[in-house]
Amino acid sequence: MKRLIVELLLVVALGAAGFFAWTNQKSGAVSSTKLAEMTAQAEAADKKLIETTTALEEATEALGPLQIKGQELDAVKAALAGGELLKDLEAAYKKEKSLSTDKQLGLAALRLLTNGSKDPATVEAFKKTLEMADWSGRKKVICAAQNALAAAGEKVAVLSECAPAVAKGGDEKGDAKDAGHGAKDERTASADGHGKPEKGGKGKGKGKDAHAAPHWDYEGAMGPENWGKEFPTCAKGKSQSPLNIKGPFEKALFAVAPDYKPGQLRIVNNGHTIQVNVNPGSKLRIDSMPFDLLQFHFHRPSEELIDGKPAAMVVHFVHKNAEGRLAVLGVMLKEGNENPGIKALWAHAPAKEGPEVQPDGVMFNPANLLPREYEFYSYEGSLTTPPCTEGVRFFILKSQVNISRDQVEQFPFKKNARPVQPQNGRAIAG
Repeated sequence: MKRLIVELLLVVALGAAGFFAWTNQKSGAVSSTKLAEMTAQAEAADKKLIETTTALEEATEALGPLQIKGQELDAVKAALAGGELLKDLEAAYKKEKSLSTDKQLGLAALRLLTNGSKDPATVEAFKKTLEMADWSGRKKVICAAQNALAAAGEKVAVLSECAPAVAKGGDEKGDAKDAGHGAKDERTASADGHGKPEKGGKGKGKGKDAHAAPHWDYEGAMGPENWGKEFPTCAKGKSQSPLNIKGPFEKALFAVAPDYKPGQLRIVNNGHTIQVNVNPGSKLRIDSMPFDLLQFHFHRPSEELIDGKPAAMVVHFVHKNAEGRLAVLGVMLKEGNENPGIKALWAHAPAKEGPEVQPDGVMFNPANLLPREYEFYSYEGSLTTPPCTEGVRFFILKSQVNISRDQVEQFPFKKNARPVQPQNGRAIAG
């Protein structure tokens, strides 16, 4: 009996020992898992700490120059705080009948430094600068005035090229660099973005090689609604063309004056439009500032709408000034009598895509396509074709020119017009 009891006790003891060992093993496994998780979290925290430390060091390095700039600005503001220089300048400018745009901007800047951005006179001075500025060629003036008004809390739409540079990794870094310079410098290049498609022609897809730009078209997979896939500005730009031109309008404060000369006809079908390349000598003066005429081309129907209505076609005259700014003069072509200038062009226009044609002894004056009156609508826009670069000033003449129905039908493109784009608060002068 005693032996049986001892054996039972041994069995119980062994069972207890086995259970205790199993419990400890399980607890150890859980602890190992938790330890592994905590180790991974610690490593992630260390990595984050290193990244934060690096970013802090970079920020500290960048802070030095900013502090110097801040000290310089504080010194200038302190020197002008008495207001004597501002009073002297205002007194001197009162003697002048009218101020130049640069002087008006300088006066506004001095008021800003002396009285601050919230000063009503400062705000008024910058608003006056914008009213006076030549929007086709004075980007620095316009940007200075718009940014100053934005800093003062005024409701002003700042042009995309006036906005601060996109931070590292921004989607539009490349496009911001080229704002206002969408055209190539060569006179025969397509200054509005009407590039020749890559080998393979229209509708052949996006075949690329080392020298070919992405394909685009007016319909199908690479029609206007999909341009943004290859050309980001076409989708993300805030100042895109064309527009539906409708009121209310701001008052136009300057005039445009075409001064076009006759020259050897150089005409090309580039796969997207009929384009006439122009030899040097023809100019458009915008508020007395000269812009060289590079080329003109046609869209069917008109890309711009007037109160929601298109014209049968439009001819876009593309100009460029010495600073690289582009200006487009648009002439709407309404269906009516035969146009002698169009007749001369269509007689030599290639029906299919190909190289430039120069008919022997054939001269043409772009002025043959202009109306007699030069009153216009004007707005800040973009190329109407890829890459849709912004910073292009548009001047759409109010007077329209006739084109016959037969001449419209003779144009080798049934439709080559980009749909109108959102206005996004842009002012239209008219």
